[in-house]
Amino acid sequence: MATVRSVSIPEGANIELDGTLLKVKGPKGEMERNIRFPQITVAVTDDEVKISTASDRKRIMAMVGTYAAHVNNMCIGVTEGFEYRLKVVYSHFPIQLKLTGNKLEIINFLGEKKSRYAMISERISAKVGNDEIILAGIDKEILGNSAAKIEHATKIRKRDPRIFQDGIYIVQKG
Repeated sequence: MATVRSVSIPEGANIELDGTLLKVKGPKGEMERNIRFPQITVAVTDDEVKISTASDRKRIMAMVGTYAAHVNNMCIGVTEGFEYRLKVVYSHFPIQLKLTGNKLEIINFLGEKKSRYAMISERISAKVGNDEIILAGIDKEILGNSAAKIEHATKIRKRDPRIFQDGIYIVQKG
């Protein structure tokens, strides 16, 4: 029982396989990822990428699907890009945001005197509005990690989270 997943290459994207390193280039930029796993083979043709295995073990078959999802996300990232929107929510103390380089400073969160900080990757562009943060980039994994770091920086401690629902939350992915 062989498992084969194929990902079609979109218009404008170029994929190269150099050993186990998969390189994807497009109008928005280029990405590379090491795709190496025992008993999994990756083949690139003109219009699609085939990821296959001859094994019937669950772990290996699951990895085929994982790699297919990674390749698909890389293709979408270099052609269209990804965008996350985060909403700033407060009811007690107004939260102020300052973006300097790749560090987001969260001022006056729950009336705290010390600022909280969240690091944003250099490969991501961030825009800070009054009550909204927009993160955009080509790598979905790094984008999601940066959004999670911002969300985690406003985690409420030593208060009832049902009453104090202040924070910065992911509201839209796409």
